[in-house]
Amino acid sequence: MKQLEVQIMGQSYLLGCPENGDARMLDAVNRVDMAMCRIRDAGKIKARDRIAVLAALNLAFELPERTPGAAPAPAAAPAAGNAENPQLAALLQRLDTALGTDGRLL
Repeated sequence: MKQLEVQIMGQSYLLGCPENGDARMLDAVNRVDMAMCRIRDAGKIKARDRIAVLAALNLAFELPERTPGAAPAPAAAPAAGNAENPQLAALLQRLDTALGTDGRLL
């Protein structure tokens, strides 16, 4: 397994990568970095772990629109809680409960 050194939100990571998977891995790193920087730059959330969770939720929300034959998702993925999406609201509530006294996710 090959290793790649990458930067996500200004921090270096050494990632394992399958042979001939460099392009896909770098594309994934780029998408994660962009999603995390967009959330950080919005200025409402400062903690890196919270930014990572929200970025993961946004990327997972967008995933069906990247899958061939899947029903298209709405044009903009929510960056925060959305009353129009009860599944996302329930997931955010579960995350808030898991974080406990550490504070609310949003």
